[in-house]
Amino acid sequence: MGNPRYDNGIQLTDRFLDFADQQLAPQVQSGPIRHLGLYVSTPPDSSGPPLILIRQWSSGTLSLPPADADPDLRTPDAHRRWFPLQDAGLILGALRVDLESTSSWTNEVDAETRRCSAAISHALGRDLECQQLKDELTRQNQQLRTLVHQLRNPLAALRTYAQLLMRRLEPDSAHQALLSNMLSEQRQLGRYIDALDALGERALPQFEEDMLGPTLLPPAGTTTTDTLAALIQPLVERAEATANLQNRPWRGPSSWPAWSEGSAGDGFMAEIVANLLENAFRYSPGGCAIGLELLNNGLCVWDSGPPIPNIEQSRIFHQGERGSSAKDRPGTGLGLALARRLAERNGGHLTLSTEPKSIHPNLPATGNAFQLSWSRAALPAGEA
Repeated sequence: MGNPRYDNGIQLTDRFLDFADQQLAPQVQSGPIRHLGLYVSTPPDSSGPPLILIRQWSSGTLSLPPADADPDLRTPDAHRRWFPLQDAGLILGALRVDLESTSSWTNEVDAETRRCSAAISHALGRDLECQQLKDELTRQNQQLRTLVHQLRNPLAALRTYAQLLMRRLEPDSAHQALLSNMLSEQRQLGRYIDALDALGERALPQFEEDMLGPTLLPPAGTTTTDTLAALIQPLVERAEATANLQNRPWRGPSSWPAWSEGSAGDGFMAEIVANLLENAFRYSPGGCAIGLELLNNGLCVWDSGPPIPNIEQSRIFHQGERGSSAKDRPGTGLGLALARRLAERNGGHLTLSTEPKSIHPNLPATGNAFQLSWSRAALPAGEA
């Protein structure tokens, strides 16, 4: 059963209406109050009356008409008082209280009614705020659906053009691998778009605040037979192409350790490497070298840029936090936090060193090296 929506577009939850019943119904069951009316203010652009009657309670058979048809609203009456429903400086409505004709107002009745109106004011404010947020989320979800739909068309066109180019190339052309990578990236983008399109259709799992749920975007098409090397190699090729476009040095792995032939599992390592490489290309100064080195017990993504200041080295792993070098560059502050949590959830560790050479002799003496490592017990399957 949906929450009631009134003629002026105001929608209140059953929870709020139940709370109002709990607060106000007892007031007319005993004591001097004959009738209670709960009114809510209408939006400024509404063409109807400024107040709408949404609930009423009576000790007898009295029933109030709608606000715009109630002649008593503007008639003074010693037995009637109005209590404003106010929250955060805004008038949200009013509580109408009518006493029995044989009763008169006392300090006790006035104080109790003010207490009820204050509680209802707070609850009404939260209820309207919650509904406003829901409406905004609905609007954003509709915009997201539209955007996803619009993204599919140019993505399909790119796939078609790449396939046409592939047909025109000679089988032994050096550009075959480049186009194959383009088609692979296009398929992954398609999976990302499918994941975005499904966000509004399924509930996301709940996790503790300091835990990381599964990534919303699926791994890059991993299968049970994929090796870690097969998963990392496309990232290396993409990084090399990016470095060429940015006219900066790139250094790929000098060797492929035995663990790289282990099972790729759910692809979490590719997610970590992709985030670390993206972080290096985005935030290291132009012209600085970037590289990926595979180690006996992990791997390392490094750059030869200025070392990250000591005061920022732990903070940059917190969700939403960004270093001083990122102030003028787009980003969300999620990449490193995501990478570290993925590492820890899979039995590894992600740390930062500003002395890359201390990790591997082939690396620069100074710079930034993000090292993913794991204990022997947590080594990827297939090479313990």
